Amino acid sequence: MAFLESMNISASALTASRLRMDVVTENIANSSTTRTATGEAYRRKYVVYQTIDGNNTAGREDCFDKIFREAGGGFFRDYVNRADEATGGVRVVAIKEDQSEFKLEYDPNHPDADEDGYVRLPNVEVVQEMVDMMSAYRTYEANITAINTFKDMAVRTLEIGK
Repeated sequence: MAFLESMNISASALTASRLRMDVVTENIANSSTTRTATGEAYRRKYVVYQTIDGNNTAGREDCFDKIFREAGGGFFRDYVNRADEATGGVRVVAIKEDQSEFKLEYDPNHPDADEDGYVRLPNVEVVQEMVDMMSAYRTYEANITAINTFKDMAVRTLEIGK
């Protein structure tokens, strides 16, 4: 059943990559937000990943084993309920704020300008965000390819028995 374990690894990467793309999208959408609920300009956010140890089942709730566990009955149910058999993967442990300085722009007519006429702009670089988005997209795409390869291998394996 290493096949299902491999699917879990790729599924965890898909989940993490999708969240990274969501965070990048939020950064781009707020690249000109000068005031948030805290009263300061928007701070760029980034995702922190952690590997899932092969003997650690934490973070597996987003993977295919949950679907099989909920499906009930039979071999798959018994297989996925065995403890501590995750082979690995990745999970998001935090979404942090970039603490780099805000950009300053002189605009004394802006409603968020300070007493010297400077407006604090978000520390978001749209070009950097687009590079991050492409990287997350390529990671997502690679894991979709891996899942499709696993699926094709399973189908061909079943065809051998015909």
